[in-house]
Parts: sequence; structure tokens; C-alpha cells
Amino acid sequence: MKQKKYIAGLYFRLSQEDERQGESASIDNQRTMLRKYAEEHGFEIHDEYIDDGISGTTFQRPGVQRLLDDAKTGVINTIIVKDLSRFGRNYIEVGQYIDYVFPAFGIRFIAIQDNVDTENRDSGSMEMMPIMNVFNEWHAANTSKKIRAVRRANAKEGIYTAKKASYGYKMGTDKKRAPVIDEETAPIVRRIFEMYASGLSPNKISEVLNLEGIPSPATYAYTHNGQKPKPNVMGLWTAVTIREMLNKIIYIGHMPQLRWTSTSYKNHKRFRKDENEWSVVYNNHEPIISQELWDRVQERKKSVATGRKTIIGFTHPLSGFLFCADCGGKIKLCTSIGRNSKRRFYFDCGYHLRYGKAYCFSHYIAASVLEEIVLDDIRTMAQRIVLDEKSIREEFVRRNAELADEAVKKNQKELQSKQNRAEELTRLIQTAYEDKVKGKIPEDICIGFIEKYLLEQKTIAEEIEDIQKRLIATETTRNSADDFIRDIKKYLDAPELTREMCYELIDRIIVGGSQNVTGKECEIEIVYKIDIVSVLRHKVKK
Repeated sequence: MKQKKYIAGLYFRLSQEDERQGESASIDNQRTMLRKYAEEHGFEIHDEYIDDGISGTTFQRPGVQRLLDDAKTGVINTIIVKDLSRFGRNYIEVGQYIDYVFPAFGIRFIAIQDNVDTENRDSGSMEMMPIMNVFNEWHAANTSKKIRAVRRANAKEGIYTAKKASYGYKMGTDKKRAPVIDEETAPIVRRIFEMYASGLSPNKISEVLNLEGIPSPATYAYTHNGQKPKPNVMGLWTAVTIREMLNKIIYIGHMPQLRWTSTSYKNHKRFRKDENEWSVVYNNHEPIISQELWDRVQERKKSVATGRKTIIGFTHPLSGFLFCADCGGKIKLCTSIGRNSKRRFYFDCGYHLRYGKAYCFSHYIAASVLEEIVLDDIRTMAQRIVLDEKSIREEFVRRNAELADEAVKKNQKELQSKQNRAEELTRLIQTAYEDKVKGKIPEDICIGFIEKYLLEQKTIAEEIEDIQKRLIATETTRNSADDFIRDIKKYLDAPELTREMCYELIDRIIVGGSQNVTGKECEIEIVYKIDIVSVLRHKVKK
């Protein structure tokens, strides 16, 4: 009988956890062991298949996928690994391959250190193989749990866990790896925020940067790591890149971590957590942009939409700022062609346009009329400020300080209450455990208590984080009068209304209708961004 010729594929895998074990788990050590085994047993080595730094809980590994492809197509008929855990730590998938897939393709599988050889299925090691696979998966689950715990602890201590710093920063060299400003790219970050705050869209910003030949974050990272850009990387700025940067609180000195998670240690597909689940260290490092600029950008994004273009490519200065006084819905920009074939623009309630009088009344107003009302209000306010700037500033500072002090007192009182409850819950958890140890309460009741307390602790921790955010926000708005006065004075003699003016000054505009449900006289209320309006606020009638 002709002896079968064994053509072997040697598979090596090293995970990040294995790297901490030192040389014994290294790729070179595995290679030495497997090559020696193959030579001693007369196996012909076809190729080596390597996955370096990849977890064994998934089979979506390039090295193992190439190995399996060669096995299924008959290029190799033998697979040799150091031990079962090298091949994989998912006991169901490992078992399926060894018990079903490999026999179907006539593949011999050998795990040297576990004494597993599918050619000798009656051995004691083969009988123990399912148990070993279960243990390997348990080890993977336990390791994953430990890694998550370490990451959570590092995040709470303010240790920067990212692999690379965000664009605009360099990775710090201190123990916490705190981001350090990159003097070459930080000015570009500031410029992007300033351009957006002034009314430019992400598309327009990316266009400007590309025309000026400024390297994109991807290109910059490659060039500064001594690597050439990948062939499929164009090196261009995109609107997506700009939008992502405008959302990063790292640029105001806060460090968000633990933003992503996976459904299980077996499934490595990541999901973005809700912001209230992030671990954030506030005032962690030097900011690139001011809180005031950040607030302007966020206000533009959330309050008012960017404003849609019309069919002729025109974005009205007030588009996205207008809301119905009766139903609260958005006031939409409309266009029509008059008898003289001239296009004219007007605003009306979006819900009225869609559903008719059954939902809301008409709020028709010519765009040119509303533009003039808003522009006149801005110029009037600017004039009043110029004439009495000192007293207006003093009044604003006084009122704003009062409001800020009230808010701080309220938030601090609430914060103290939450912190006291968190400490109380810690004591209750300890007491429940001690009572269980002493036999005062059954274990299941103890577990029930502890789970309840831990859930409440988690909720309180989120509430405390929210209160701290409010305290920071209050402090940043204490003395914003100078910024508002500076901005509005620019438009004392403005010849026309622009989107930049609206973005800088206006939060929203409430438009009453010609048939108001309350029967009251229709009014237009301009709501400005800061509380200085309490001194100058007035309503303008149509």
C-alpha cells in the first residue's frame, strides 16, 4: 500500500495577550517548534500562515482564511499548529472544523502540545479535545473581561488609551499619554471651526483646504510616520472628515474614551455607544479651540439646520432658523413664479403646506419682508448698544451673574445629593455582602440587592457626569457679553442680511400666522443666542 504524502501548512498566531507572555509564545518560537515536528515526521512543508496580533475568538483572520482556502482546494492536506488555542478559541467553530470540515476534505489536523492528531481519533487526547476547546474559550472570555476592566480603570484615571492622537495633537510622553498640541496641524483645526462658525458648509471647507493643498489627516499621518500614502488613498479632505472633527470634544480639552463596544468577545464588530455611556475626563489637556468657538459651532449644528438649497442652488439667509408660533414646526422657504415670470420667495408653515388647515394655519410672509424685519432689528439693537455700551454691558454682566450663581448653587446642591447617595449605595453593597457571608441572608437575595444597588449606582454616575457638564457650561457663559457686543457692532450699518449674521447672533425666529389660532395679533419674535436680549428684547410686528 502506497504511503500517503503529507503536504503541510504551518499555522502561527500571536495575539496581544500572547505578546505579554514573552518569547515562549512568539511567532519565531512557534515556527521552530512546528518546523522541527514536520521534519521529524517526514511532512513536506508547503507554506507558513501567520496572524500576528489577532484574537483567536474570530475566524475572520487573513492567515487562517488563506490556510483554510488552501486546505479546501487540496493545496495542502495537513495542518499543524502549536496547540488548539492557536487555531482558535471559539470551541463551537473549532469543533466544527475538526469534526466535520477537515474529515470531509481529507485534511489531517495536528496540535502538537495538546497531543491532538485527527489520524488517531481513538486516543485519549482526541476524547479530551472538546473539553480543551471549552477551556480555551473560557480563557478567551476571562481574558476579554480582564482587558475591559483594565481599559475602564485606565479611562477613569485619565490614561489616553487611543492608538494614535487625533489630528491636531501628538501623543504625549508622560504616564497618562495626554495629548500635546501639534503646532503644525492645530491651526488648521482652529481654522476649520472658525470657517464653519462663519457659515461655510463642510463641503465648502473641504474644497478650500484641498485647493490650498493642505494635506488631509490621513496623508499627514502617513507622511509623518515615514510611510507613503496607500494607493487607494487620494489624500483629499472630505465633508465627512470635517463633520467628524466638528464633533470631537477632544479639541476643547476633554478626553472621551470607551466610546465603542461589541456585542460579545466572540463578535468583534464594534458599535458606537450613546454619549452618556462614554467615559470622559474633563479639562484633561490643552484645548485647541475656545469654549466660545465650540459653542458657536454646536449651536449652528443643532439649532438650525444648515438650510436647504432651492432648486436654483440658493440658500436663503434665514433658512432653518424659522419656527411656527402655533404648531412649533419649521417654517419652510417656498418659491413661485409671478405673472411677470419673475421668481419670488416666501415663507410658510411646513405642516400647513403638507396637511392644510386641519393641522395648522397659513403663516405666509414674503422672504424680502422678513429679511428687512430681521435686518432692521439687528441694526437697531447694534445702534442701542453703541449709544449705551457701558451700561448695557454692566446690566448684562449683573443679570448673567445672578442667573449663573443660581444655576451653580442648584447644580452643586444636586451634585452633592447624588454623590451622597452613591456613597450610601457603596455601603449598602458592602453590608449585603457581609450579611451573606455571616449567613444572615440567602445568597440569591444578596445577589438581588447588589444588582439593584449597582444599577442605581450606574444611573447616578451618569447623572453626576451630566451635572458636571452643566457646571462647566455655566462657567463658560458667565462673561460672554463682550463677544456678543463685538459681533453685533459689526452689523451696525449692514446693507443686507447674511447667513453669517444669522449664525453669529440668532438662535431662532418665531413666526406668527395671518390666522393665529389664539386670535391675537400676529408677531415675529427674534430669539438671540445670549441673554443680553433681556435688556434689549422687543417684538417686531409684521
